[in-house]
Amino acid sequence: MVIAIAPILTDIPIVTASVLVLIKLSGAGFVLGTISILGALFMGYLAYENITVKGLEISVRQAKKASLRKGIIANVLSPYPYLFWMTVGAPTVLKAFGESFLSAFLFIGSFYVLLVGSKIFVALLVDKSRSFLRGPVYIATIKALGFILLLLAALFIKDGLKLFGLLQQ
Repeated sequence: MVIAIAPILTDIPIVTASVLVLIKLSGAGFVLGTISILGALFMGYLAYENITVKGLEISVRQAKKASLRKGIIANVLSPYPYLFWMTVGAPTVLKAFGESFLSAFLFIGSFYVLLVGSKIFVALLVDKSRSFLRGPVYIATIKALGFILLLLAALFIKDGLKLFGLLQQ
């Protein structure tokens, strides 16, 4: 559970840099369209991983004192936060900010509450119910979430095509 809070500590500079870069590019439809399509491809990859999941191998070890430090290092060195924030997160924040500051704030806040909360929930779930996580209900849930990711990827493709000028706004 300690590792679950690592993104809160490591993502602040990633989110800030991603939003600032995209603000600078806000008039560049081609660049933003490319980022949107790349985000769709990334979500498509994640969807594929979920849809094709067969089962999970679960091993739980007691957390050591350096767990948070290791979690922070792993998150900083992982390409996924950068990919997510540059291709999906920051464009969504900017779109929400176009509506209102509150919309952008609620997106980021709910994202981290759900991200950290789901990691803590999974840690507790793994600890209490390893057989459930190998079972058909959990696997079906993961696959269903994969299809939802595919729908989100399609929306990002649509946005990308609009930014390329291939679809009407």
